[in-house]
Amino acid sequence: MIAIVAAAAADAERIAEDLRDEGVTVLETVDPAILSEGDPGGATSLREADTLILAGAGILTAALVAECDRLGVRILLLVDREADVRAARAFGLAEPLPPDAPAWRIVAAARGAGIEVAPEVPAQGRVLVVWGPEGAPGRTTLAIELALEHARLGAHVALLDADSHAPSIAIAVGLADESPGLAAACRQAEFGLLDAGELLRVSVPLADADGRVDVLTGINRVSRWPELSGPRMTAALAVIREWADVVIVDVSASLEADEEIVSDLDGPRRNAATLAALAAADQIVAVAAADPVGLARLVRGYAELRRIVGATPVRVVVNRLRSGPLGLDPRGQVRRALERFSGVTDVSFVPDDRRAADAALLAARPVGEVSPRSALAQAVRRLAAELQPRHTRRSGQEVATRARGGIRRRIGVTGVTRPGAEIVDP
Repeated sequence: MIAIVAAAAADAERIAEDLRDEGVTVLETVDPAILSEGDPGGATSLREADTLILAGAGILTAALVAECDRLGVRILLLVDREADVRAARAFGLAEPLPPDAPAWRIVAAARGAGIEVAPEVPAQGRVLVVWGPEGAPGRTTLAIELALEHARLGAHVALLDADSHAPSIAIAVGLADESPGLAAACRQAEFGLLDAGELLRVSVPLADADGRVDVLTGINRVSRWPELSGPRMTAALAVIREWADVVIVDVSASLEADEEIVSDLDGPRRNAATLAALAAADQIVAVAAADPVGLARLVRGYAELRRIVGATPVRVVVNRLRSGPLGLDPRGQVRRALERFSGVTDVSFVPDDRRAADAALLAARPVGEVSPRSALAQAVRRLAAELQPRHTRRSGQEVATRARGGIRRRIGVTGVTRPGAEIVDP
């Protein structure tokens, strides 16, 4: 075995010395930044090696994998961050080892690299669409918070901004809106080129410690809405739901299809992304503002939503609940109004917590990170638990045990392993 070690200086020397004790020829140690900055040839002896050992977060790139494939060099990762583990699996590499793995284990893994892919039953993630009527009832805030809480329950979450009228997820969580994002994923899906590796390229991690939330940002100019066509969106969601355990889609308010009235030609539809996401949804969260205007808008839009989605489960969430515009007993007032005018009996409530919401906007982070004990964060936490399928709901202790143990589930068709094992109630 002839190896090159790419790691931080202190770690590289330690790994190289231990490998030499195991009889491995280490040609050189290199700075991983050289490899991750678009210069795969930075390791001068790469042509002479048969194994490249990478230690460090975020250094695996498509260019490096392609160069090693061209030269016939195995890649073995020493990482423990969830996002890096997913990247290794997406590129079809051997299962990564922890950063402190002993040399004998590194040697054994390197010698067995490339022979492991067990056929397994394909699995699909759930698609959860967050919709709400006009008037900014809080769709984007709920989508972001639900993504974070599902990740805390142990799932790998893909957060999509499919709002073709007013996309805002990137701004709300402090991400650059110039990243390729959902539009790029839709273009690739149209030609059958979208896979786990491409999704890693066009998405942006939310920068949580476990790397469990990947964001596909929305269009940065509303004039680009034709890029989010219905067929593209449908094709992209079919791939994304095989990549992530939970796909949360923030869509626009409008459900109209007026273009079909004007012309029967197969042209672009402004609301096609919203309608395609709703058609693919396993569950829908309908968000309403807790005031007379917001509730009236929900009542009008709910009938149209039901006509479009049919039997798909819809959970109504009344956001920014406060007594001011509704008088005494605001929960009771809302429940009676929705039951009377829409037949809705199952309603969840999120309180009006301006302090936590403002702190999150100021920090450009989710409320669940900035103010995890706030009333808003706790309400969304309860909602996320209620939205879990019955056969996968777990107690808080089970979730903590699962997160520490790193239980995973795989899909054999694409060779991708995703966090988020199903746990069945006894």
